Amino acid sequence: QVQLVESGGGLVQAGGSLRLSCAASGRTFRSSLGWFRQAPGKERDFVAAINWSTGSIHYGDSVKGRFTISKDGAKNTMTLQMNSLKPEDTAVYYCAAASIYTSGLLTLPDLYDYWGQGTQVTVSS
Repeated sequence: QVQLVESGGGLVQAGGSLRLSCAASGRTFRSSLGWFRQAPGKERDFVAAINWSTGSIHYGDSVKGRFTISKDGAKNTMTLQMNSLKPEDTAVYYCAAASIYTSGLLTLPDLYDYWGQGTQVTVSS
């Protein structure tokens, strides 16, 4: 059974940093893993994705230059380093994994099969 468990959310002031982690278990991932976020009353938005096999990376426009996604294959973990946080980054952040094999990166939430429970990130102004 696949499990994704996020950690590292919290409350931070604007301009601060947080580091989110996603611990994956239950299968060997060879495809796209990603971070998404959802603010109250809004749709789930793409944040960043990394291909577990190729290491290629893609970011959403709103986080480019501020967020960094990475993976540790030995520990089966994915992290999201978030710097220069803004109040508009406030949301529940989810990690997700796709079961379909691809050498590319998936940015649509419907293409992901496994989801973590989410972790709250709140950025105060």
